[in-house]
Amino acid sequence: MPKPIQVFGNVGSPYTQKILALLRYRNIPYTVSWGDVIHNLSLLNLEPPKPVLLPTIVFNDYEVRTDTTPIIRYLEELHDNKSVIPNTPAVSFLNYLLEDFADEWVTKYMFHYRWHFDEDAENAKKMLVLQHKLDIDDDKLKEFGNVIADRQINRLWVVGSNNDTAKLIDDSYKRFLKLLEKHFSNNSYMFGLRPSSSDFGLYGQLTQLVGFDPTPRNIAYISSPRCISWVTIMSDLSGLHNKGSIGEFFGISNESNDTEKLDCFDKNENGWYKLDQLPKSLKAIFNEVGKVYIPCLIENDKAYGNNSDTWEIELDDSVWKQKTFPYQSKCLNWIKDEFNNLSDKDKLDVKEYLSGTGCELILD
Repeated sequence: MPKPIQVFGNVGSPYTQKILALLRYRNIPYTVSWGDVIHNLSLLNLEPPKPVLLPTIVFNDYEVRTDTTPIIRYLEELHDNKSVIPNTPAVSFLNYLLEDFADEWVTKYMFHYRWHFDEDAENAKKMLVLQHKLDIDDDKLKEFGNVIADRQINRLWVVGSNNDTAKLIDDSYKRFLKLLEKHFSNNSYMFGLRPSSSDFGLYGQLTQLVGFDPTPRNIAYISSPRCISWVTIMSDLSGLHNKGSIGEFFGISNESNDTEKLDCFDKNENGWYKLDQLPKSLKAIFNEVGKVYIPCLIENDKAYGNNSDTWEIELDDSVWKQKTFPYQSKCLNWIKDEFNNLSDKDKLDVKEYLSGTGCELILD
C-alpha cells in the first residue's frame, strides 16, 4: 500500500471538503488533520507553502502542495483508478471551466452569505472556532470568534460582496440552485454517470452553502431539494464502481440487447457524455457562468495588466466592484492554456458548444 496522503485543512473550508470527497471516491488512502496548518507541518519538520492555503497536502511525507485544481491533476498521474477527468479533450475542457467557476465564483456565494448577514456571521464565528478547538472555554470562544468575524467581514469588499452587490449575488445563487435542480432531475453528475473534478468543486462550496450557513441553507431547501440530497450523496462515493463495461452503470449485462439508453454516452469512456449529447441543463449552467463569472475574469485581468488596485463593471443590471485579484488573472490564463492545448477540431467544437453563453469571449 502507498503511504497515505496527508491532508491538513479545516472543516469549514470548501476546498478541504472538495479534496477529501475526491480522495474517498477514488479510494486513495489519506489521513486528515484539522487545525493550524503551519503548526501541524512544523510537527513534521516541513516548511509551510507560500501562501498557506486550505487544504495543504503532503505526499510521501515530504512533498508539500496546495491548490486543489493542480493537485487533482497530479493525483491523476499517481493513480489510475476512478479518474475524474473526462478523456475526451473537449469535454475535459468544459469540466475544467466549470471547476474553475465553482472554485472562484460559487465561493463568492459562500463568503457573502457567511459574513454579510448577522445570523450567519454569528453562526460562523462560533462554529469555526469550535471546529478548530472543541474544548475552548467560553470567554476564549467569544474572543477568537470576534477576531475571525472582524477579519472576514472587513474582507467582504475584496471578493465583491457589499450592499450594492448583495442582490446580484443572491439572484445568481438562486438561479444557480434552480439550474442544479433541473440538471439533477435527469442526471446524477455534471458530465455523465460518474463524478468529475467539477462535481467535487461544486460539492465543496455547497457543503458550506447547504450544510453550514443558515441563510443559503434555507434558500436551498426551498429552491433545490435535489441539490441538498446530491451534496449528501457526494460526501462519500467510495463504493461507486466505475470499472468494467458501461452497462454496469445501468445494471445491464454484457449479453443484454438493451443498449438504447447507452447511446448518449461514449462507450470508450465508461460513463462520460459525448460532447454532442451533453444535456441542455448543463448548457444552461454554462449560460450562468458566462453571465456573471466570465465578464469578471476579463475585467479583473484588464485591471491586473494596468496595475489597477480595483475595478468595476456593469453586471446583471448592477455595478460590480472589487479588488483586483492576481490569482484570478492566473485562472483566466490557465483556462486559455487548457483551451489552446486542444486540437483545432476540439477548439471549434468547444466554441460551437459555448456559443451564445458568454463563455466563448475568453477563447479567442
